[in-house]
Amino acid sequence: MKILKEFREFISRGSVIDLAVGVIIGAAFNKIVSSLVDQVIMPPIGLAMGGVDFAQLKVVLKAANAAAKTPEVAILYGAFINTLIQFLIIGMTVFLMVKSVNAVRRFTAQQEHDAPPAAPTPVEALLVEIRDLLKASGTPARTAPASAPPPAHQNASTRTKRS
Repeated sequence: MKILKEFREFISRGSVIDLAVGVIIGAAFNKIVSSLVDQVIMPPIGLAMGGVDFAQLKVVLKAANAAAKTPEVAILYGAFINTLIQFLIIGMTVFLMVKSVNAVRRFTAQQEHDAPPAAPTPVEALLVEIRDLLKASGTPARTAPASAPPPAHQNASTRTKRS
């Protein structure tokens, strides 16, 4: 039962849930990009190249033999080209997203930097008033002693001599 409780606490953390959402969104985005490349981008490129279907481009190393029931051995470089284009689209999208987030963060930081300082709290204002009254009356302010005694938890053998 302790393991179940620890697992429930682990799963309910915000970062784990955010990661799970990111993975699910990423998988869905991957399907969208695959469809975009296979069904929208590559057909016009193939048509422009003389009706070539990139998904079917391959170098056959050994032809299939129906009599011997051996499958074809081939290098599917067309599928690799499709995957490479998918990678470039996903990479560019992630780059643009990160660039946008960084721009928003820089803008927010600049706005915080340019913002006028916050008004003092009532307690701070009262302390400033007391300080100013003390300065005006000529009363010297109390300062902490120059050397404080060593902490009580140190014994005599660990204390150093002070001059």
